[in-house]
Amino acid sequence: MAEIVSLAEAVERAIHDGDTVAMEGFTHLIPFAAGHEVIRQRRRDLTLIRMTPDLIYDQLIGAGCARKLIFSWGGNPGVGSLHRFRDAVEHSWPVPLEIEEHSHAGMANRYVAGASGLPFAVLRGYNGTDLYGLEGPTIKPITCPFTGETLTAVSALRPDVAVIHAQRADQSGNVQLWGITGVQKEVVLASARSVVTVEEIVDELDARPGAVVLPGWTVSFVARAPGGAHPSYALGYSARDNDYYVAWDAIARERGTFTRWLDEQVYAVPVGQS
Repeated sequence: MAEIVSLAEAVERAIHDGDTVAMEGFTHLIPFAAGHEVIRQRRRDLTLIRMTPDLIYDQLIGAGCARKLIFSWGGNPGVGSLHRFRDAVEHSWPVPLEIEEHSHAGMANRYVAGASGLPFAVLRGYNGTDLYGLEGPTIKPITCPFTGETLTAVSALRPDVAVIHAQRADQSGNVQLWGITGVQKEVVLASARSVVTVEEIVDELDARPGAVVLPGWTVSFVARAPGGAHPSYALGYSARDNDYYVAWDAIARERGTFTRWLDEQVYAVPVGQS
């Protein structure tokens, strides 16, 4: 059952050096506050999973938290490259970074397989690409037993820890999110442990059109973190900070400006205010 704790305690208890950690949220509800707390606690040797690594993983990689990235697209949305990601791949700064690349469909199906307790998922999406050779251990051709067609099997993703942001939770740790929900439900169900930050904790969850509810028994830790998705947004609570994404390009481009940003905006900032 979910425990309602502080963000610092949730990260301390759930995320350990060497863990495989998936932080999900597509454009919306990206768990920046939780990611910054991981940086503050100086976690190391993490395998980071995310369908669309953007600023939050650029920050974690630049802070030296990651040894491997499993992903399907990476960039600063609408702006350009992730400079800390690029520096780690090209120059091993601050530490070498191993990468494993998939398609969006492959990543989503891998989460679904993990959430379903299955060893793999099947799709057509990799036929005709060179990803078979690049990511051999996790992508394999498979013959359909009914039609003889060659399809693609992708191994299930079962992270040690899922980290997501949501709009609300109740006092029992039941979590509610709505809007663009991406694969948040699947990543929580696929993971051994989970940290969910929320805008608010309420006495009772009311019905919302299209909302997803994660029962408290599927969640490990819930932490109240208003604004915890900034600079992304939480529908009904905050707007996307487009200027932040533009400003990040200059901050992350050089090591010196990035390390100053870390010192001033993460390490020196109390939990819940980054």
